[in-house]
Amino acid sequence: MKIQIPDDFDPEKIIRSGQCFRAAKQTDGSFHFITGKNTLTLSPLGMDTWEADCTPYAWQQVWIPYFDLPVSYKSLRHSIPAKDHFLRSAAGYGKGIRILRQDPFEMLITFIISQRKSIPAIRISVEKLCRSAGRAITKNGRTFYAFPSPSALRKLSVDELKNCSLGYRAAYIHTTVRMITREKINLTKMETLSDQELTKKLLLFPGVGIKVANCISLFAYHRTAAAPVDVWIERVIQKYYGGVSPFPSYSHAAGIFQQYMFFYAQANKLK
Repeated sequence: MKIQIPDDFDPEKIIRSGQCFRAAKQTDGSFHFITGKNTLTLSPLGMDTWEADCTPYAWQQVWIPYFDLPVSYKSLRHSIPAKDHFLRSAAGYGKGIRILRQDPFEMLITFIISQRKSIPAIRISVEKLCRSAGRAITKNGRTFYAFPSPSALRKLSVDELKNCSLGYRAAYIHTTVRMITREKINLTKMETLSDQELTKKLLLFPGVGIKVANCISLFAYHRTAAAPVDVWIERVIQKYYGGVSPFPSYSHAAGIFQQYMFFYAQANKLK
């Protein structure tokens, strides 16, 4: 089916922005996304128009929320004060990035994996994990693998997890999955918590520090006031903001603006 997205929307930049590790650009120029048991291929048709290989119902119920399409990112970009020269440049460069609404368990596990790993290395580890314990999904003659459920992931030993190129993170994931299944933790229900309480709960999982907790808050729970600070953002803060974080002044747009900064800094190898 044909769909139109008149607002800022660039799948390639979204894929490269470090918030999702299973989406990919295909050799024919299309873009493939997977969330839960749902897969989507978007093919560009020009003039903000795309061919989507899903039903109208799936587009409305799954993909419009996933891509956060009800929110005007164009308006958010235009709201950036002229005096914030770096952010205005970064937002222009990153135009088209959107904050995806992703599965909490997948984000918890993938951002534990992400520590001290490059984005390509994270992708490899996550794909190995999905092939080891995820349910096969066949669509248009191709087979994909869903992200494993907590119960499915629990069946993997520490050594089997290490075989997914997880290294020391395997122990964190092994313990985290057992916490979730033993204590019957419902990660989806945590969306009702305040930002502060959500962070507090996330920090209880092994391998989750404040940066990872903020990533999960932003990319799973859509807490757009959360602005993760990694080495790239720290460089931005030191070089362009005199060592003082600009994010508190941007309130609930902080996490979105952080993504523009991260994408710009990483793409341009900011020193």
